[in-house]
Amino acid sequence: MVCTLVRRTPPRWRRSHELPTRTRSDPRRTRVPLGAWVAVLALTLVVVAVLGVCVGSVSLSVGDVVQAVLTKAGIGEPASTLNLMIVWDYRIPRVIAAMIVGAGLTVSGIALQGLVRNPLADPYVVGVSSGASFGAVLVMVLGSATLFGLDVSSGAFAGAALILALVFFFAQQRGAFTDNRLVLAGVALGYVATAGTSFVQLQAQPGQLTGILFWTLGSVSGARWDSLPIPVAVILACVLWLLPQGRALNALSLGDDAAVAVGVHLRRIRLLLLLVAALCTAVTVSLAGGVGFVGLIIPHAARLLVGADHRRVLPVGALLGAVFLVAVDLVARTIGSPQEFPLTIFTALVGGPFFLFLMQREREH
Repeated sequence: MVCTLVRRTPPRWRRSHELPTRTRSDPRRTRVPLGAWVAVLALTLVVVAVLGVCVGSVSLSVGDVVQAVLTKAGIGEPASTLNLMIVWDYRIPRVIAAMIVGAGLTVSGIALQGLVRNPLADPYVVGVSSGASFGAVLVMVLGSATLFGLDVSSGAFAGAALILALVFFFAQQRGAFTDNRLVLAGVALGYVATAGTSFVQLQAQPGQLTGILFWTLGSVSGARWDSLPIPVAVILACVLWLLPQGRALNALSLGDDAAVAVGVHLRRIRLLLLLVAALCTAVTVSLAGGVGFVGLIIPHAARLLVGADHRRVLPVGALLGAVFLVAVDLVARTIGSPQEFPLTIFTALVGGPFFLFLMQREREH
């Protein structure tokens, strides 16, 4: 009888720093090494990026693209002025913006889903996106001169920062914040910011509505070299900080007691995860507007590929998010060329059926 009880007792971790990293479904997915997934997705990203530069209202060959890049570097025969302008001034910055926005939203979504232990959490659950949209629309309608000289991106970041500060204030309880209070404060303040955005939109001129629509639904059409350095640096720093946090996220997914038992400092890691995820979201929204569904569906897609271990999900998710948004942007600007569509139209078309697939798959298991 005693032996039976011992066999049924779950094994303990032998050392406090050994964090649980696998779920029941993981062994089937971990047969493919992480390096293989990273290599395949990196190669896919290169292919999709090249297509993103070559394909458009004016199609270019790979040779034309290479010649334009070499011309900019002062090597070889000069490319035509038109090709140089298309490749270097418009398409390459656009592809880079799509990469960093897709990667940033994905890792932010992974961090927040692990933080609040809710598979429906996304980068906008704390209201940052709604605050950014409110700030951007204010600048578009009232003008930068009225709002201390802020441009659209700066206004979006200021709105996001304001909402984040309010979320911190209202989510506090006895010097700490809980998962439920964080989500409730974020949702409530997000609705307030959305109401403000709608009110400001009603004051806009008819000619301003198209720009507002593109902003609220997301687009990287305005990406230029001078707008990229700060977002690229911030998002890369956020991604590089989040990648080593996979072990802590694994522990958080098991609950507070399990995380404390293996040495995770709950208050510090929650605060840092929230700050980094919110900063990443604020920067992506200030660059590309409110691109929806990326931070919600790509984390789940990454888990389908490599399992629930966050040490594998984070790098795979970052690359998968970059590939996904570059491909979506390519579709959005070519399917109705020369007319261009906002990104969220296509991310939602993919995201809705994908979640229905997940629901059906969960019911069958």
